[in-house]
Amino acid sequence: MNDTTRFPSRRFDTQHGNQMKPPNPGPMVGGAASPSAAAIPLNIVDAPSQRLYVSLVYIFLMLWRLYDFLSLYANDTDGFWLFTKWVGIDTAFLYGLSGLRIPWLQWSSSTFTALFFAHGLLNWVLMFRIPFPLLSWLGALTKLLYDRELAVSERKVKPATLLRNSSLILGKQIINILPEGSAIINPEQEPFCVSGSRKSAILPIEINQTMPIQIDILRIDLNTNEDEIIKIPAKDIRKMKKRADGEYRATDHEGPRTLFYTAKQTGLYRLQRVIDQSKLEVLRRPSEAMVVRCPSGSIEPVSQHKCKGDLSNFEMQVDATPPVKIRYSKIVNHDDQGHSVLSIHPESLVSPFPAHRSSNALVALDDVSDVSWARTQSIKIPLNESLGVSGTWQYMIDEVSDAFNNVANYSELSNQDSGLQRTSRTRIEQHFSVHERPRLTFQGCDSQRPMKVEKGKPKPFPIHLSSNGPGMLEEGTYTLLYLFTPQDDVLPDQKHPDTARIRQVMVKDVQRGVEVREPGLYTLLSISSDYCEGEILEPSSCLLENPPEPDLSISYEPIADKCAGSSIGLIVNLDLFGTPPFRVYYTAKQKGAGVMRQVVDVNHLHHQLELRPSHAGHYTYEFNRISDAVYRDPRPLGHKSLLLEQDIKPPASAYIFGAYFRRKACIDEPISEMLHLKGEPPFTLKYELVHHGKRTRYTIDDIEDSQYYLTTAPLASGGEYVLALTSLTDNTGCKVPLTEEVKINVNLQRPRASFGLIDGKRDIFALEGKRISLPLRLQGESPWTLYYRCLDKPNIATTAKVLRHSNDYIDVDNEGTYEITDINDASCPGTVDFSANQFTVHWVPRPAMSVTESPLVDMVQGRYVKKEVCQDDEDVTDISFTGTAPFDYEYEQRLKPLHGSASVSHKKASSGLFQDSIRMETSQAGLYQYKFIKLGDMSYSHNHRNFQPTIIEQYVHPRPSAAFAETGKTYKYCQEEETGGEVVPIMLVGQPPFHLELEIRHHTISKPDIISLPHIETNRYNLHISHRHLALGTHFLTIRKVRDSRGCQRQLDRKDQSVQVTVAELPSITPLEEKRDYCVGDRISYNLAGTPPFNVFYNFDGRERKAKVSSTDFRRIAEKPGEFVITAVSDQRSTDTCRTRTELVQTIHGMPSVRVSKGKIYKVDIHAGGEAEILFEFGGTPPFHFTYTRSTIPSRGQKSEILETKNEISHEHSKTIGASEEGVYEVVSIRDRYCAFSAQKAQLPGGQKLLTNL
Repeated sequence: MNDTTRFPSRRFDTQHGNQMKPPNPGPMVGGAASPSAAAIPLNIVDAPSQRLYVSLVYIFLMLWRLYDFLSLYANDTDGFWLFTKWVGIDTAFLYGLSGLRIPWLQWSSSTFTALFFAHGLLNWVLMFRIPFPLLSWLGALTKLLYDRELAVSERKVKPATLLRNSSLILGKQIINILPEGSAIINPEQEPFCVSGSRKSAILPIEINQTMPIQIDILRIDLNTNEDEIIKIPAKDIRKMKKRADGEYRATDHEGPRTLFYTAKQTGLYRLQRVIDQSKLEVLRRPSEAMVVRCPSGSIEPVSQHKCKGDLSNFEMQVDATPPVKIRYSKIVNHDDQGHSVLSIHPESLVSPFPAHRSSNALVALDDVSDVSWARTQSIKIPLNESLGVSGTWQYMIDEVSDAFNNVANYSELSNQDSGLQRTSRTRIEQHFSVHERPRLTFQGCDSQRPMKVEKGKPKPFPIHLSSNGPGMLEEGTYTLLYLFTPQDDVLPDQKHPDTARIRQVMVKDVQRGVEVREPGLYTLLSISSDYCEGEILEPSSCLLENPPEPDLSISYEPIADKCAGSSIGLIVNLDLFGTPPFRVYYTAKQKGAGVMRQVVDVNHLHHQLELRPSHAGHYTYEFNRISDAVYRDPRPLGHKSLLLEQDIKPPASAYIFGAYFRRKACIDEPISEMLHLKGEPPFTLKYELVHHGKRTRYTIDDIEDSQYYLTTAPLASGGEYVLALTSLTDNTGCKVPLTEEVKINVNLQRPRASFGLIDGKRDIFALEGKRISLPLRLQGESPWTLYYRCLDKPNIATTAKVLRHSNDYIDVDNEGTYEITDINDASCPGTVDFSANQFTVHWVPRPAMSVTESPLVDMVQGRYVKKEVCQDDEDVTDISFTGTAPFDYEYEQRLKPLHGSASVSHKKASSGLFQDSIRMETSQAGLYQYKFIKLGDMSYSHNHRNFQPTIIEQYVHPRPSAAFAETGKTYKYCQEEETGGEVVPIMLVGQPPFHLELEIRHHTISKPDIISLPHIETNRYNLHISHRHLALGTHFLTIRKVRDSRGCQRQLDRKDQSVQVTVAELPSITPLEEKRDYCVGDRISYNLAGTPPFNVFYNFDGRERKAKVSSTDFRRIAEKPGEFVITAVSDQRSTDTCRTRTELVQTIHGMPSVRVSKGKIYKVDIHAGGEAEILFEFGGTPPFHFTYTRSTIPSRGQKSEILETKNEISHEHSKTIGASEEGVYEVVSIRDRYCAFSAQKAQLPGGQKLLTNL
């Protein structure tokens, strides 16, 4: 028996894991054309746009047609020519539209002909002005589309919704006779697999209309192709059936059930035999279930360390049923490189699955005798990629799927952190640490530029270590191989001999490098890190030399003095050996004094040093150390005894400190100069003082100190003096001539200061705050320093000011008397002229203003408050000024009205006198504030810092007003006084109590009645007019005047404030039908007597309602059940308070309802000969008469047919009827004690059901 089994193949989105579905072209739309069939290609103008353009053209033609139609009535012309014109236009339009072949606008020949004749008929009716009942048709159409009536709840309802209430009959019961039972394994054709973590697979077995007691399953082993029969005991089947029943309702006993069998071994499973309770074999539908090993993937671990440019060189292993797919991802330096998918189909594999299959491909198993192709195979997949970027690389298996689309997803595992999962991840991940390759070269040294190093001292190897890419070298140990030849064995061409040695050194610190000591030739051979071989760059050779150590030899000559005949110094010749530049260290020691250490920097191999002490004594010079450019640490020279000794006696000399600066001196004062003397004391000094050609000589003996202050006699005359040193003699007796001199300028007179005059006097009147320049008279040499003070402010210290002109000024801005206290010029102190050392400054007084005292003005918290006034009253305020007339002032007038936002107005005024009056504003009620913000006079402009604003406040009360709340309204009063009447509300504005005066005039009487209303305590007064002022007909009521408690009064215009008062008779209402009971959907009608419009007051659903009726007929549709009671009615001439009281009661009953099977569509499956119960539940008032039908169960695309109709009666609210025949059971009509409803179908436009009220 060869059964064909089809396994659905599913394809997955490799990037997101979503199942891909083939595109569904969908059904073709009738009448649509392909893009190539349209006259205008759809890739130029798409089909919707073409249809839009045609619609716009058609609308334009219709508007043009209507314009021509209206012009016929305006011009009264014949329409034959227009009829011919439009027949031609319509023909051209329809034929042109057919030629465009626009999708959805192509019609058959019959449709085209019908459209042509329809347009011709329209043109005939319009152009020949044939009358047709348009308004009647529009009315009927409106009635059909918008049919609304007022219901008893005073809202508009659609009568059809009440008459076609489909919710009154709900539910139906479908009885289906079940066929014989069947069984199928794996009905959904799902794949199954087992593995180490998934010990078993759950195989579904669907049974229908049967209870098996024995199930035999055939299993074909995948490894041996051997058959095995698995028998499921009846006990296990009952347990499986019990678990399956738990997923369904308790009443559903015969529906399909799914049993679940647990398979723990791989193989092909097929139902071999199923026996039910009747001991008969159940029909088995052909189907199989394939259980294979779950796919898995792993990576063979390799070394994690790689060098840049190496290949990844590792293998992924897949254990699955081929053909398989493996999806893996790659992350480089934490940057996700995306996913890659590999499809593997071994060449030797003979499988019913193709190597490349789509998601909707099906596989047929024609021969199940050999299922070895479904065995799990181990496939190794090599992966070699160039590792071109240094850093961390990570490969990870994300997903493995087999031929049956069993999927092992490892991407979720990679996001977990448990220890077991971390162990599993090591089998699906491969990590690489890709290292940069090192590069090495010499820096600053090669065979032509040797490196000079001190003998025996280590020197850092001048190597530069870098990477072969942008990445940084890692910290670690590097192995360096180099070739070394000692300095004496290097060949003349700077190459290594055959005896050169290869050395190896480990570089642990890249920054410090390697230290070397031996001189010779070094050549780099190789460099490598812990993981990678490096590259040697040029220059790769370096010559290291040890130059000779520095040395020194000296020779000297004495420097002799011609007068004393002794030596005064030495000239030392230095001969140096080594590498320049040199630094020579020596000491100079004077007998009886300390040792001085000296350093000489020499840039050449020869140098001459001059030693010339300034003081006499025995000097010893010793050259003890030397260093050069290579040997930077000083080398001792003590072994050479480079020692020099000499006795020094320098000649006498004298110097004036700062002799090149010109001195200045004051008259009648001496001058002192500091001298520096050299030689052996005591000294004898001779000098001279020259002035105006007169020379005076002086001699000073026995000077013991080397520093001496020379002080002259007071210089009594002004002018230039010259102080000149002529000779100096020391203890040796040698007289040394001197040329030192200094020039001294002596002032001719003492400086002097005094105040000058302004307008012949030393006092002035000025505007306050103005800066005043006080004149000065100065004598002496510029600049002067003047000291002065203000006598009126003793707490302020004396002020010093530097002046540069003899007629300078000092600026002051304060009132008072200023006094000069002292004066100095550029070099000398001076004197003050006490007869002119004071100057007085006076301020001109500023303007001021105030409010003239009056009983009507009070001072409250620093502001003037004036007595309150009424609106539009006249009022003024007097103000006074002090200062220099005329006066200019400005003030702000602020108004804070009773309502609305505040306003500000700015005003300016002038006054030539010392008094002025301002007019107070009273045109608008509110709080007025007058703030004087600026004041100026003849002398001063306004200054806000010296001006204190003056504020005047006054409150203006509004005049009272009165108005009817609804001017022009007509108020209605009853003819009978006891029935009451409306009140006339009057709104009053002002301060209560009010006095109000009104007049009322009948329309037939010219003389009015006056109504006076005193002592009204509120701002709203409800006026009830006494019947002694009223008569049958219309009255006019107006307000004459009103006065409030402040005494403010307003006379009102009677034309603007008036209302009407009418006195009328009472209306009545009567029902058109005598019956009391109505059903929902019925219309309740009444007749009204009186003057329309009417107000009908009624009670429904527990709420008082009011309906306005414009005619004498009052009708409402019964929307829902309840008690409808009319309580009162009023008309236009009466008011609601004068309405007619009545009590008309009608009862509205709800429509009966019925629910079949709880109002739902309930399906019941029974066996042939069985019986099902149908439950009917009723709503309404018993007894219930109902009709139900049994019809065929409709198939798809077919209508059901009624098989039988039955009538039943029930005196209760529910009834159960048994049924054993197949069909659809539903109620079509229901009637209770008062009302009836039918759901019989009546064909309406659009195929709707007409629900009629029986």
